[in-house]
Amino acid sequence: MHLSAIVPATDAPADLERCIEAIRSSEEPPDEVIVVDDAPGPGPAAARNAGAAQAKGDVLVFVDSDVLPHSDAFRRIRGAFRADPELAGVFGSYDDSPEAADVVSGFRNLLHHFVHQHSAGEARTFYTQSSIEDIELGVRLSASGARLRLDPTLQGTHLKRWTLAKMIQTDLYGRAIPWVALLARENAAPTGLNLGWRHRLSAAASIVLVSSLATRRPRQAGVALGALVALNASFYALLLRRRGPAEAAVGVGLHALHHLTGACAVPLGLVAHARDRRT
Repeated sequence: MHLSAIVPATDAPADLERCIEAIRSSEEPPDEVIVVDDAPGPGPAAARNAGAAQAKGDVLVFVDSDVLPHSDAFRRIRGAFRADPELAGVFGSYDDSPEAADVVSGFRNLLHHFVHQHSAGEARTFYTQSSIEDIELGVRLSASGARLRLDPTLQGTHLKRWTLAKMIQTDLYGRAIPWVALLARENAAPTGLNLGWRHRLSAAASIVLVSSLATRRPRQAGVALGALVALNASFYALLLRRRGPAEAAVGVGLHALHHLTGACAVPLGLVAHARDRRT
């Protein structure tokens, strides 16, 4: 089995050398590493496509330039395809040791880790932080009958640093709005990853919490906060264990904001879908 690792690097990433070193020093490393620093179009999707066009491998492994794959990552990828020749794609998660020390980065990277650690098995799409091109690819593959698998033991360390403004911008415009529009276009209602019942109830609790605080209803706000904590107790326990009590407390507020952003994206995404249909 010939593996080609493709690293999009069109924005002069600061951690590129660390990423490449982690790939090359891994167990059963890929047979070739393709770094794309010039692509015929904007964004990581164009860079990934350009790398795929050059690749000679049987399996293409896309690694973001701000991720350090664990030493066993490529061995696990080879093992997944050897064990299941019908498998079309496999993906993993960030680990629970993000390097960035600030509160927002710790919360955001651990949230990704937590969601993927609790969603193992058959999947209908890929998932990342930056945009939805791989979500759209996963939807098309799944619709064609291809099988995708989430392996939570396939991990890497995420080096990205998040600001609050960047988190909101990415959640709303880079992910949620186009994702809602995509679901409307495909007439789909997936329940995996961060679209499960727990996440939907958490979004409802976050809405009630904020509206209750705005209308000065402390008892109702307390109930909503209790519901949010109860629904996500295991995630907040992870924050407490890895980041301490202060960051865990702030993480509850950041999590509510994350869910509110997703809720706001629903009408905006439907408007975007309607606009796309007209054009």
